[in-house]
Amino acid sequence: MCCLTPAALYAQNGSDSLTRKAYPDSLRHYSIDEVTVYGQNQLSRIIPAQELSGKELQRLNALSVADAVRYFSGVQIKDYGGIGGLKTINIRSMGTQHVGVFFDGIQLGNAQNGQIDLGRFSLDNMESISLYNGQKSAVFQPAKDFASAGSIYMQTRTPRFDRDGKNNHFGVSMKTGSFGTANPSILWEHRFNDRLSSSFNVEYLYTTGRYKFSYTKKNGYDTTEVRRNGDVRALRAEGGLFGLVRNGEWKAKVYFYNSERGYPGASVRQEPGRFRHEDRQWDDNFFVQGSFRKTFSPFYSLLLNGKYAYDYLHYLSDPRLDESTMYVNNHYYQQETYLSAANEFTFFKWWKANLAADFQWNTLDADLVDFVYPQRYSVLTAAATSFEFPRVKVQASLLHTYVHDRTKAVGGSADDKSEFTPTFVVWYKPWSRPELSFRAFYKRIFRMPTLNDLYYTFIGNKYLNPEYTTQYNLGVTYAKNFDGVLRRIDFQADAYYNEVDDKIVAMPTSNQFQWTMINLGRVEIRGIETTVQTDWLFGPVTFNARLNYTYQKAQDVTDRTSEWYGGQIPYIPWHSGSAVLNLGYRGWDLNYSFLYTGERYESVANIPENYARPWYTHDMALSKYIPFKKTALRITAEVNNIFNQQYEVVQCYPMPGTNFKIKINFTL
Repeated sequence: MCCLTPAALYAQNGSDSLTRKAYPDSLRHYSIDEVTVYGQNQLSRIIPAQELSGKELQRLNALSVADAVRYFSGVQIKDYGGIGGLKTINIRSMGTQHVGVFFDGIQLGNAQNGQIDLGRFSLDNMESISLYNGQKSAVFQPAKDFASAGSIYMQTRTPRFDRDGKNNHFGVSMKTGSFGTANPSILWEHRFNDRLSSSFNVEYLYTTGRYKFSYTKKNGYDTTEVRRNGDVRALRAEGGLFGLVRNGEWKAKVYFYNSERGYPGASVRQEPGRFRHEDRQWDDNFFVQGSFRKTFSPFYSLLLNGKYAYDYLHYLSDPRLDESTMYVNNHYYQQETYLSAANEFTFFKWWKANLAADFQWNTLDADLVDFVYPQRYSVLTAAATSFEFPRVKVQASLLHTYVHDRTKAVGGSADDKSEFTPTFVVWYKPWSRPELSFRAFYKRIFRMPTLNDLYYTFIGNKYLNPEYTTQYNLGVTYAKNFDGVLRRIDFQADAYYNEVDDKIVAMPTSNQFQWTMINLGRVEIRGIETTVQTDWLFGPVTFNARLNYTYQKAQDVTDRTSEWYGGQIPYIPWHSGSAVLNLGYRGWDLNYSFLYTGERYESVANIPENYARPWYTHDMALSKYIPFKKTALRITAEVNNIFNQQYEVVQCYPMPGTNFKIKINFTL
């Protein structure tokens, strides 16, 4: 944030009559009101990073965070159909559990299965979404931030008040459209004084989740069926306090999410309407978290984080309603407590170091037969340092992770885990001009088996090893501003090689109804990612373009004697890409987005029976911004999947065809 203080401008030579004639206003006194410029503190990102923020994020044809991150390169979203379907993220083919998901700087946890459903996070109050491969390009961060192979950072809106005397901001929005969707939202921001402000946001979502899809019957002709039991009722409420202290800041947030949804289940190919799929799920997610950051001296800064979370899940599957299923009526209760302290030391302008220590406690309760009620204690400590010179920047970190599990069953817990994992990053600029730079990183990290992996009744295996990943990355960046029609170009390209060892897979035991988890897999991943962003100006018309392309070869190399050795792992396409184009003219915005996922296989057996066809979607949105004296109105109309393509992200889970949405945002 940059503040320009009021200034008075005077001519240097008041006696020069020639100056008076040539510049008649040169001796006048001008009072310039204070101007506040808002922006994000852009750190030197020497590790590959992708970001959607501000207007670019608002213009996307997206309802949730899961919809938005599809436009990042190297990302696969597993979508089980419709608005209410589970949506998880996979970065560079390493698996969902290797992705850390952070909300306002603190990681979201799910010790039970390690998966975060990105579909439940709305874009309504989201300020930016960032994706990092490896880890953030910052030394000063908690130990948790070093502990994932890739990370998604969600940053919610922070209240901002100009010097206009207003102490309140209000925002009301309403979205409606296909599938009986109703999605109202209310935002209230309040300023107590120059050092304290608050924010409150509440949102409700309802949708029937019913949509038509086409399929081919066994005898060869096409027909149409309706996707059922995909309804969602969800309520989200967030409240935050934001404070400033001398040379620092603090913030606290409380978050609550409640939902009931149906799971439409897999569509049986021959008779997709035969089974009704009446499975239901109820969720309650609550957490309160806080952060404090202060610079005590030019030498020392402190960052403190804390969090408590409670999650409840109720899953019901009743064969009296759906003859294709077995009876399940389970309740799960998770609790998490998290504390963190990071200490930054600035020895010189070019040399910084960080020592961070995190403690986390997780517990899982469930009404399962012979459940062992596990508890997990995790201690993470990280030492990191950075050296920054005009043309070379180097970062290195070493993370130690200690995990201790306890269960109520005697001898039922896994052994303690203690691991050291390093990261090394280098950035190089060959010439004095800043347009071109190169980067490289190496990272060794692992993910602990989840509590389900270790302790789920009849399935868990307490002897599992952690699942390791080794990452190598080489990248180049070219960025330059221009004065002509082309205003800016930003190009990034990365080539990477990843290894996943001791991959955890499920294997059948004595029969098909009892499975267990074992360390079996090894995957090798090679890929290339490219991103190009350009900004253009044609008089009053602005044009922005963002293009992404990804190539990945992700091979299962577990068993050389296997018939399927070297096959592409399931659901990873060789080619994928996206395009986002925007035209702006005097308050009007026309946005076009395109997504492409190439051919892939639905099993490690790369045979014709498991072949999945490529799919692509075209979406468009038109919006108008209408300012009033102290208020503003934005109206947006969207058309998604314009050409009504019938496609599946996950086998037997058909996605919606053409659908519409209207959004109205009113701010005061």
